[in-house]
Amino acid sequence: MPPANYGVKLMSMGLLLDGDQPVIWRGPMIVKTIQQFFSAVEWGELDFLLIDLPPGTGDAQLTLCQTVPLDGGVIVTTPQEASLGVVRKGISMFQKLNVPILGIVENMSYFTAPGGERLEIFGHGGGRDEAARQNVPFLGEVPLFTEIREGGDKGIPIVISGKENPAGQCFVKIAEALRKQLS
Repeated sequence: MPPANYGVKLMSMGLLLDGDQPVIWRGPMIVKTIQQFFSAVEWGELDFLLIDLPPGTGDAQLTLCQTVPLDGGVIVTTPQEASLGVVRKGISMFQKLNVPILGIVENMSYFTAPGGERLEIFGHGGGRDEAARQNVPFLGEVPLFTEIREGGDKGIPIVISGKENPAGQCFVKIAEALRKQLS
């Protein structure tokens, strides 16, 4: 049974390990675990099943695409070219496996300093530009907000603690855009 909070069910390797124990696995073990997360976890009735994958085009991504029918992938990138290079490979892999790209999200888009100055620490607009280049929707920006980190540390998602503030709204807008696509 997956633990649930705020109406969201969750399963993670982190829940199955002791403390700081690392997961040092090769392909076959990753493949088996992904398959078990679909077959052995009692998900019950779901509106959506979101799967967070690490960057890249390895065993986890390939197994997922071959194990379950996917409505699509959401690509999350940071604005700088180093991240976008990995993103392009991921998009190409999904396209070769006939998985539609639902859109791109730009994470760590900018930071607003206490004095109000906007700082684009990792650059800005790389996600939007790549979405245009790939001809896929740009779903939105997630700036560096202290409230997001604080909520994560406390176990209270920003869409629960501050749904109406700018930090919460960036996630709400992305979720609404995805819901429209998948309806």
